[in-house]
Amino acid sequence: MLKIEVEGFCVGEVQTNCYFAVNKETKEMFVVDPGASAKMLAGRIQEKGYRPEAILLTHGHFDHAGGARELADLLKVKIYAHEAEEETLKDPSRNVSGMTGVREQYEADIYLKDGQTLQLAGFDLRALHTPGHTPGGCCYYIPSEAVLFSGDTLFCQSVGRTDFPGGSMGQLVRGIREKLLDLPEYTKVYPGHMETTTIGQEKQGNPFL
Repeated sequence: MLKIEVEGFCVGEVQTNCYFAVNKETKEMFVVDPGASAKMLAGRIQEKGYRPEAILLTHGHFDHAGGARELADLLKVKIYAHEAEEETLKDPSRNVSGMTGVREQYEADIYLKDGQTLQLAGFDLRALHTPGHTPGGCCYYIPSEAVLFSGDTLFCQSVGRTDFPGGSMGQLVRGIREKLLDLPEYTKVYPGHMETTTIGQEKQGNPFL
């Protein structure tokens, strides 16, 4: 029986999916991509009695990273991102925060390497570097639960856009094919926008792949 429960929240002006990954047995949890609404998210965590351990960023665009520091301070946890994403986080022209009218800089506390495994909320979680949407785009995979948080790398029947600074369609598709499509077909995919999917569905019907 799966130990994980995933709660999704649509936050910010471009309707980004923020996720709570909760261990149902212990109430330990981590947050993926809190792009906005930090106080609301912190309130929900407190209300449910969850025990937060970390914030994971799939990439550094404002709609995914914009609320991370405020939430981290409220929860007293650290922010994780891939090491190749540091420049995107810190550079307003790369994190495209100017689209909101306010140029912002972001940061992570801990930068991860490709394939690095973390122990969070009672789960072994693997960071998979999948550049293309951004240079340090990263997916997070929990093998025991068959769960993948794909950020803006892989969507239901689509892939992330590559027209922002540092984007590359070739890199994006190659990373998906080499690192994601080899995962079990029943793996549930929680993307950065729109609805959930599975690896099997994307192997069969994604026109970009």
